[in-house]
Amino acid sequence: MATRTVTIGSPVGLHARPAAVFTRAVEDTGVNVRISKDGSVPQDAASILGVMTLAVEQGDTVTLHAEGPRVDEVLDHLADLLSQDLTA
Repeated sequence: MATRTVTIGSPVGLHARPAAVFTRAVEDTGVNVRISKDGSVPQDAASILGVMTLAVEQGDTVTLHAEGPRVDEVLDHLADLLSQDLTA
């Protein structure tokens, strides 16, 4: 299993719009990606409810977990996305 750790860049964390942008991006990859915060049980990163239950704030660090084809490329792309301000 490959992982990436990233610091959240959006001022509102992963709530509402940023969570929706992120989960759509995960769905578009076609890869099973999970997300966790502070060693929590990894949640389905394509599930907006799962992502929002993590209560991720700006500056928090999350870990992305994935297996499958193109996993390094996918995780790099998603980590880059999370490091940006997704509220615009």
